[in-house]
Amino acid sequence: MELLYGTSNKGKLLLMKRILKPLGIKLKGLEDMTGPIPKVEETGNSLLENARLKADMYFNAFHMPVFSCDSGLYLEGFPKELQPGIHVRRIPGRDHTDEGLTAYYSGLARQFGDLKAQYRNAVCFYKSKSEIYECEDPSLWGKPFLLTSQPHPRSQPGFPLDRISIQISSRKYYYDLPENAQDEVAGMEELGKFLIKAGF
Repeated sequence: MELLYGTSNKGKLLLMKRILKPLGIKLKGLEDMTGPIPKVEETGNSLLENARLKADMYFNAFHMPVFSCDSGLYLEGFPKELQPGIHVRRIPGRDHTDEGLTAYYSGLARQFGDLKAQYRNAVCFYKSKSEIYECEDPSLWGKPFLLTSQPHPRSQPGFPLDRISIQISSRKYYYDLPENAQDEVAGMEELGKFLIKAGF
């Protein structure tokens, strides 16, 4: 079975491919598709609205089962107006590259101390034009973790905050833990379970 993941983030695609591989699902990303890739403006006011916008656009463009996920970052104790939320990468007046984002969030941790953070996800799955499944339940959220001020020497394209992410229970960088330990932060395993429940 083929399924399109509506993302151009190679890191996220590789992660999801690994999670879905045991299910016999052949996962494609936008870069695997032929023809023009629609540019989706994420103008929604919520994670689910943005996931819906992307899934609808990609389904109409490629006419195959597609799911899109939108993720937001939430910092414990931060006032609402300072929350990254759905604008994790859209920081006013800042460099939006991986390096720029690492610098921005490590700077926040330097200013306020280690920050307790959590990724929240919403997903929209177009199985067909008449079968559409959506979810923004907390079951899709990743486990809380800490953002710290000192970046780890290791980095992975597409995941700029992994360098400053620390597991709460061990107080270790996720990069210093066993392979795939960081899956708990992204919440992607729960996303795989959602697709199964939706009948893919």
